[in-house]
Amino acid sequence: MNKIFNYENSAGKVCYLPLHSFFTKDNKMQPQIILLKEGTDSSQGVPQIISNINACQAIADAVRTTLGPRGMDKLIINDQGKATISNDGATILKQLDIVHPAAKTLVDIAKSQDAEVGDGTTSVTLLAGEFLKEAKPFIEEAVHPQIIIKAFRKAATEAVKKIKEISMRINKSDPKEMRQLLEKCAATSLSSKLVAHQKDFFTKMVVDAVMLLDELLPLNMIGVKKVTGGGLEDSVLIAGVAFKKTFSYAGFEMQPKKYTNLKIALLNIELELKAERDNAEVRVDSVEEYQSIVDAEWKILYDKLDILHKSGAKVILSKLPIGDVATQYFADRDMFCAGRVVEEDLKRTMKACGGSIQTTVQNLSPDVLGNCETFEEIQIGGERYNLFTGCPQARTCTIILRGGAEQFIEETERSLHDAIMIVRRTMKNDAVVAGGGAIEMELSKHLRNMSRTIAGKEQLLMGAMAKALEIIPRQLCENAGFDATNILNKLRQRHAQGGIWYGVDVLNEDIADNFENCVWEPAVVKINAITAAAEASCLILSVDETVKNPKAQQDGPPGGGMGRGRGRPM
Repeated sequence: MNKIFNYENSAGKVCYLPLHSFFTKDNKMQPQIILLKEGTDSSQGVPQIISNINACQAIADAVRTTLGPRGMDKLIINDQGKATISNDGATILKQLDIVHPAAKTLVDIAKSQDAEVGDGTTSVTLLAGEFLKEAKPFIEEAVHPQIIIKAFRKAATEAVKKIKEISMRINKSDPKEMRQLLEKCAATSLSSKLVAHQKDFFTKMVVDAVMLLDELLPLNMIGVKKVTGGGLEDSVLIAGVAFKKTFSYAGFEMQPKKYTNLKIALLNIELELKAERDNAEVRVDSVEEYQSIVDAEWKILYDKLDILHKSGAKVILSKLPIGDVATQYFADRDMFCAGRVVEEDLKRTMKACGGSIQTTVQNLSPDVLGNCETFEEIQIGGERYNLFTGCPQARTCTIILRGGAEQFIEETERSLHDAIMIVRRTMKNDAVVAGGGAIEMELSKHLRNMSRTIAGKEQLLMGAMAKALEIIPRQLCENAGFDATNILNKLRQRHAQGGIWYGVDVLNEDIADNFENCVWEPAVVKINAITAAAEASCLILSVDETVKNPKAQQDGPPGGGMGRGRGRPM
């Protein structure tokens, strides 16, 4: 009875697939028909959920060894041959070209964790992978996914509630205490990065950088410039704006390279003779008429330059080109100019020095000009940089990173980005918890105890989630080469005795009170990680069927050849 009937029409072949045939009371055959295009891949039921769980575990395994201060780095080479060295979970997952639809969910939660709080991207991926691993035996034993989802959501809510309950709050009114808190949180973030040996140096730099911002703490007001050469500790933080010297013309070297108490004009106009448009036609009857057109062009340019000179501005910055005539004109009048300035740098200069970006030179009043105490051009490595310091409204700063290999500087920038995000979050949310697996062990104990008060299948499922949370301290031990079973047993014993902040001591291969050891993390990092991991796990468990449509076949030219034309050789 189970035949495949083919029906051909003008739209192409359509398959009628009777999955099974049966007889009704009337003894008439009623085939169940699914209309799917030929080549459609469809899988459903328990095997599909198990397949999705396995795919997610493969993703978690890709970043598993990068967790913690003893984590390893990954070298990823993309399709263009560019190498990236990183141990940041989000960066690694972005670089991997993942095609499995369920596994992409883990990439998305790592990206959201990176965007929301900046750190904990490896943790969130590991937690999601472990939640699914613990759910796998229940799925295989025919427990309905919705029961598991309900239990996981309940457990995640309880875990978040517990974090809020036991997190420590720091007194914001004491600036010294607040700064110590920020430095400890930044140091915890940097301790698992490639720059861990210089974390004391970078911790102070990151905290200083964030404290220079206004109360909204905009991330784009911290500029990061990379200069190869020198050592990591040659990196500097500038309380103001620094950007690389732009393209310049001959007269540039005659311009002064240092000013004090100066005014700055910020422009978005070209200061050069405009080239004629293609196919433009101007008909003139005499040489005098032609000369008057040329003179008018020069007059327009010189009028603009005169207005800028009379405005009192000593530094002229423009987003658009400044030509050779204008460069020489400014040099003759002891003025400095830079054209083709990157828009982001121009906006940060405006934020630091005041004033506003002008699209015309008319009405250049003093209130649209910026001010700063010192401007100078200095040599950093093989590059020349323009520095604006002593800005009256300095709500921006620039970090100039030094280092050997280009990949190393890029990884340093990613590490500092994570630390900056952590410091910003801590300034907004002053609740902190102990890191190093301490909070996860306490949550595991709490959920295990709570599960014993619940009857039914939820008891087992909450116990499974409690076990899954232990993956963080276990992985920290394994990455450092410790005996994970031994250390986890010690941690369970200590937490049962009431030591809520005891976690893995990576330096001494033992357990320690990580709050006393200043291994601090913002509570918002853990809340976000557990919430995102639980949501992603529930989403993957709720999918029981995948239907993948076949790709449309592109019809090539007749004969299958490339075809000639567009300069292709014979």
